[in-house]
Amino acid sequence: MGNNLLMENNEITILGAGLIGSLMAIYLRKQGLAVTVYDKRPDKRKTPYFEGGRSINMALSHRGWKSLEQVGLKDKVMPLAIPMYGRKVHDEHGGTTFISYGKEDQAIYSISRGKFNQLLAEEAERLGAEIEFEHKCVDVDFRTQEISFEHKEGIKKLTAPVIIGADGAYSSLRLAMQKQIRFNYQQEYISHGYKELTIPATVEGEFAMDPNALHIWPRGKFMLIALPNPDKSFTCTLFLPFEGTKVCFEKINDPADLEQVFRSYFDDAYQLMPDLKEEFFRNPTSALINIECYPWVQGHSLLIGDASHAMVPFYGQGMNCGFEDCYVLNQLIDKFGLNSWDLVFEKFQKKRKPDTDAICQLAMENFVEMRDSVADPKFILRKKIEARLNELYPNDWIPLYSMVTFSDMGYAEAYAQGKLQQAIMDKVMADPLITENWDKLDYSDIIDKMETAKAV
Repeated sequence: MGNNLLMENNEITILGAGLIGSLMAIYLRKQGLAVTVYDKRPDKRKTPYFEGGRSINMALSHRGWKSLEQVGLKDKVMPLAIPMYGRKVHDEHGGTTFISYGKEDQAIYSISRGKFNQLLAEEAERLGAEIEFEHKCVDVDFRTQEISFEHKEGIKKLTAPVIIGADGAYSSLRLAMQKQIRFNYQQEYISHGYKELTIPATVEGEFAMDPNALHIWPRGKFMLIALPNPDKSFTCTLFLPFEGTKVCFEKINDPADLEQVFRSYFDDAYQLMPDLKEEFFRNPTSALINIECYPWVQGHSLLIGDASHAMVPFYGQGMNCGFEDCYVLNQLIDKFGLNSWDLVFEKFQKKRKPDTDAICQLAMENFVEMRDSVADPKFILRKKIEARLNELYPNDWIPLYSMVTFSDMGYAEAYAQGKLQQAIMDKVMADPLITENWDKLDYSDIIDKMETAKAV
């Protein structure tokens, strides 16, 4: 009996064959576990499937690369990715300012979801994971660990000793957990939605703009961003309020409305978008949601990735955070062994929850920064002062963005440290003569103030 149970416990069912579910399958196969992944969508390799319209390009950064490197995938993924060394901010007159993300060689990498997802799913299959498409999870009974799937042949039930839900913001596993007692759940849609658009390659087959930057057109209450693709196009994302302001999705009803908005606010981009009108009215307007819940564990079932902590996309950490979930879970399996799911899952949620809360909060706050602040000369100066502090005192002052994006410091620790630095920088920036005197600042005094604040 014991041996049979041991075998069963080493059969893992993953819900969701997206980026996080596929990477988790790779990690678990490398642990020698039997893995089956169920996904409600059809297999894109068999059905010609329109990819566009729903995906904000991913920005792969340190945490994501580290998680891929752990399973030997960095070299396979690199050809799909394009480095972006900073933000290129476009003003309303077509002028641009470049604000680098970190030190000279530090970049985040633009990668489009479709090909990346396929690479991870195929790698999981190559390692022996099974992926069952067109299986929509409709219920989970936590007493018996029985999952019910809707399948083209009808309802299919199976017993799953260990379940990992990587089935996204609208997770079926989480929905089943919500029917249990004492499950905390909170969701918030922000006032803005997004629409995907494209800047194609030029007639000569080249990039229409600098490919090594994240392009951003900040306009106060709304913005456009663009990320490069290997085929020399850019995937653009337009973020507008749904309703209620002068420029919002509700007020763009025909090509003339659309042209007016783009010519007024994004004219340099408009000149590079021959398919704008067709794409705008064809592609869906999608909502942006932030989800927090707890506990993530019910019996032998665990939520990871967006299923447990969906965030808005403004810190470029959703995928990186989900990949880090896989990395951390794998470390705990290494530490406590393959048959200690209760302990592994419990430790996982305790360790990750403060960090995922912090990054969800940062993503919300960064929305305001991208929309408004990046266009502000004071903001650019603030970044310059922070870069100088980091240059002079590399161990004492690390900009918040760098802690989040170029390190694997816990998000909660980065958040706390960032708040301290922000308070100190607010005082520095309050000096009415800061614009003239910034390069004469006493940088050691700023560091002393921070050390004192930390001690408190």
